[in-house]
Amino acid sequence: GDAEELAKKHSPTVVGIVEVARWLESKGVQNTIGMNKGGTVAVNGVKATMVHANHSSSFTEADGTIIYLGEPAGYVVEFQNGYKIYHAGDTNVFGDMKIINSLYHPDLALLPIGDHFTMGPHEAAYAIQLLDVAAILPIHHGTFPLLTGTPDALRELTRSQNVEIIALEPGETLD
Repeated sequence: GDAEELAKKHSPTVVGIVEVARWLESKGVQNTIGMNKGGTVAVNGVKATMVHANHSSSFTEADGTIIYLGEPAGYVVEFQNGYKIYHAGDTNVFGDMKIINSLYHPDLALLPIGDHFTMGPHEAAYAIQLLDVAAILPIHHGTFPLLTGTPDALRELTRSQNVEIIALEPGETLD
């Protein structure tokens, strides 16, 4: 929701599904790279591969108009040292998470756990099995009342799995 404002303020290279990149360009954002699922782009030595997600994909303009912005997507980001992060974005669990594991072997996965608009802890616990990652950073939870999933609920559901759950407070960073 803040992509346009942040991109105009900081002038980064913005990588996104082609429809979002073109929409941002129409709003005056510079330096976009449109791509699609399966593609990989490199920016400043960091590689981003777009992968599938299972969700809706639209944006509501200030006047209430809903704009279709391409399919939902996640990303596997590989840093120069080989460390890989899978950012699932807004999604439900889906079987192709096993393929993401097989192809990319992420070290850390950012998984939504809020429920209602994304998967909740129950589905995220299953996603962890498919992804077989060492660490999870729960996202998209606790920011408004409908999002009831919690990191503690995810921990409870994954007690028998060998996975670290890294819960951050809003504004907190992870090194």
